[in-house]
Amino acid sequence: MAGHNALPAPDHGLLVTHFLTVRDIATARDFYADIFGGEVVLAENPAIVKVANSWIIMNPGGGPTPDKPGITLRPPEPGDPVSAFLNIRVADIATFHADAIAKGAEFVTEPIDRKAEVRCYLRDPDGYLIEVGQATGMLEGIFADPPAGETTG
Repeated sequence: MAGHNALPAPDHGLLVTHFLTVRDIATARDFYADIFGGEVVLAENPAIVKVANSWIIMNPGGGPTPDKPGITLRPPEPGDPVSAFLNIRVADIATFHADAIAKGAEFVTEPIDRKAEVRCYLRDPDGYLIEVGQATGMLEGIFADPPAGETTG
């Protein structure tokens, strides 16, 4: 486990972290450390895993607090609509996908070529959606087709 100097605490400016409300801290922490090669910075209360150049913070849900009145945190339930998800970019999606499967990750689909990128999705132990993508065509100015009925401007 890393020392306090690995905590997400900038000397100046800001940095971005992502908070997940989880059912089981150890299971979630181990998933992000194992599947994404993360470094456990803090084991619990909250758990913090440094993944590449970002941090994922995990803690159980709960009711309102003085700094978030009227807000309850809970992990997603099966069938809940998705309004936000992690977007992980990799250099080699085929290698990442094979390694993640070997570690027990379950993907929604195999990687799919979308012209601009090759991408696929998986869910973490709490059901959070994670996109994993590798930029391909976009690096050469080739982008995905717009959804049916939409035009680009």
